[in-house]
Amino acid sequence: MLDIVRALGWNYVSTLASEGNYGESGVNAFMHISREAGGVCIAQSVKIPREPTAGEFDKIIKRLMETSNARGVIIFANEDDIKCVLEAAKRGNLTGHFVFVGSDSWGAKSSPIADLEEVAEGAVTILPKRASIDGFDQYFMSRSLENNRRNIWFNEFWEDDFRCKLTRPGIKLDPDKKKCTGEERIGRDSSYEQEGKVQFVIDAVYAVAYALHSMHHDLCPGSSGVCSNMDPVEGRLLLDYIRSVNFNGSAGTSVLFNEDGDAPGRYDIFQFQMTNHSHPGYRFIGQWTNNLRLNVEEMQWSGGDRSLPDSVCSFPCKPGERKKMVKGVPCCWHCELCDGYRYQLDEFTCETCPSDMRPTPNRTTCHPTPIIKLEWNSPWALVPASLAMLGILATSGVVITFIRFHDTPIVRASGRELSYVLLTGIFLIYLITFLMIAEPGVVICAFRRLLLGLGMAITYSAMLTKTNRIYRIFEQGKRSVTPPKFISPSSQLIITFVLISFQVLGVFVWFAVIPPHTIIDYEELRPPNPNLARGILKCDMSDMSIICCLSYSMILMVTCTVYAVKSRGVPETFNEAKPIGFTMYTTCIIWLAFIPIFFGTAQSTEKMFIQTATLTVSMSLSAYVSLGMLYMPKVYVIVFHPEQNVQKRKRSFKTIVQARLSQKSSNEKQNGETKIEPDRSQ
Repeated sequence: MLDIVRALGWNYVSTLASEGNYGESGVNAFMHISREAGGVCIAQSVKIPREPTAGEFDKIIKRLMETSNARGVIIFANEDDIKCVLEAAKRGNLTGHFVFVGSDSWGAKSSPIADLEEVAEGAVTILPKRASIDGFDQYFMSRSLENNRRNIWFNEFWEDDFRCKLTRPGIKLDPDKKKCTGEERIGRDSSYEQEGKVQFVIDAVYAVAYALHSMHHDLCPGSSGVCSNMDPVEGRLLLDYIRSVNFNGSAGTSVLFNEDGDAPGRYDIFQFQMTNHSHPGYRFIGQWTNNLRLNVEEMQWSGGDRSLPDSVCSFPCKPGERKKMVKGVPCCWHCELCDGYRYQLDEFTCETCPSDMRPTPNRTTCHPTPIIKLEWNSPWALVPASLAMLGILATSGVVITFIRFHDTPIVRASGRELSYVLLTGIFLIYLITFLMIAEPGVVICAFRRLLLGLGMAITYSAMLTKTNRIYRIFEQGKRSVTPPKFISPSSQLIITFVLISFQVLGVFVWFAVIPPHTIIDYEELRPPNPNLARGILKCDMSDMSIICCLSYSMILMVTCTVYAVKSRGVPETFNEAKPIGFTMYTTCIIWLAFIPIFFGTAQSTEKMFIQTATLTVSMSLSAYVSLGMLYMPKVYVIVFHPEQNVQKRKRSFKTIVQARLSQKSSNEKQNGETKIEPDRSQ
């Protein structure tokens, strides 16, 4: 029966037994073997009382339904109990739910399932393999009341078989039953079929006979009768002799017993089916002789369904789910999804994928995480690139204009040398946008490091040098008429390049300590949904390293702004003091807005794209401010109003300072509204 349960793919069944030796020992044996073999768990083990009360079988069915997944019910019960169980299942509208596996007490009998065929449909039953004994039918059908008086139960059988009543002295005859005449004949006046257990009764008699013969041979050698050693016969010793017999039985099969006293099991397996037959009945579907041979394809279940019914505590987990076992019930488990970045390592374990991998859709293994970078067709790249390209064109236009009108007064008054340096810095600021968008590589990463801060360092070093020169000229004028030192064009260039050299030196130290290289960042874009995870190819520049790279330029920017504030009172026409001041105020506002945007997107799933766009746009805007406020007015005058691009009269440094002091003493205004044309040759 355990082999049948396994063949059907069941691992969770209930047992039902009639109270008494047959039912209880049968269920206990089944449970014991199932525990030893493993793989089958008992959901409920229910006992049917000897004298069940009203509603007892309904309670049994309700109890079996407490574990409704255990549809298979192993039943060791007598015919009456089997019938009552089927009736209770029918009353509970559970026809087709339970699938019964009945012992040989059910066998192929029709009485337990009479009028309950639909409930019993699909039931699998067993019977010991039997054979018809030749000669027994002729012998038994010849028995009558006259020639079989030695059998004290034969009269009772006669009455039951012929449905009549024998007259007995002192017993009144039941008027509803006919009187037995004694002329009835078995097989003629009643249906007859050889009882299947006849061969086992004959073999049992022979087994005792062979055991007694062997016992007599050993204990009473040479004696023709029972000797003192066998008077009385010791039962335990006789049992040992019975277990030792080995002979061919009445059916031609060997009769012997194992160490447990059991004869070899030989069973026929039947299933009660309702269809594919002219009438319902038991169909032979297999046999068991030391091993099971079952024709599963010939089996059918409630309603003629040929798919095997389930009787399992828990259904198999889906791919990507692990089994979380229920304590104490090895056949039951809960299925737990390997969520997040975990995959199913084995039946019971979820493991986290390596950092550079993510689980497959069915979560049974890991595969490499796709690698992305900022693409040129992305909006995060198109907008900064467009701004940078326009800036490069505008810067190129200014440079071309300045080269074309190199010796005109406005170009000369702008400080040609520093102007070209400043325009070079602005050009590099625009250029860095394309390096930030380009696919990372060792060369690209090296140029990113070098140019990210260099363009701004060049620009604001030149501006700082200009504002410092203006500030020193007028501060010196308050104390002396002697011009300050280092205000010549060559001095200004040297100061500018010294300031720039600190940025270049810092970058080369960075190169030496950490050579430029690319990395794939798998943590930045690793959202809860692993399907959205991406590895980002980028240069080895963290947020802080970018800020550190720009920090020197920001120091120059702040210092330049301070000098611009201090120089706010100089004449408007003196060497771009006011335009530089407005440039620095606007630039500071841009970069103050940049900081919170840059760091505020640290948790965004598009952090790299947003930060790259924010950085490049901020740099382009600061370059636009410098270009627009310092050079666009000059280009406008040079191109559209050449009549204003003429030499004005010069004044010496002494004249300028005296005019400035005279103005200060005569006018309480400290903002320098009176226009004084400086000597631009200074």
